[in-house]
Amino acid sequence: MGSELVSQVGVDALTTVLLVSMPLLLLALGVGLAVSVFQSVTQIQEMTLTFVPKILALLGGLYVFSNFMLDRLLGFLQEVIRLIPDVVH
Repeated sequence: MGSELVSQVGVDALTTVLLVSMPLLLLALGVGLAVSVFQSVTQIQEMTLTFVPKILALLGGLYVFSNFMLDRLLGFLQEVIRLIPDVVH
């Protein structure tokens, strides 16, 4: 097994992780920013106010982006399984 193959699989794994996690992370960032602005404007400093909107947004985002995320993960898994004969020899 060559170092090029290991490097390529590592780069593909990191790319897959970034592509799969990015929609939910950006959604959580946007909702957190909106809640923070709302809290600053209204001067409501309730700590639990930030969690409920983020959880609801993440559940909605998981529902919306689940097909994209699953397709990316399955594509990476198929590519790794396809590379098994190259690794064995």
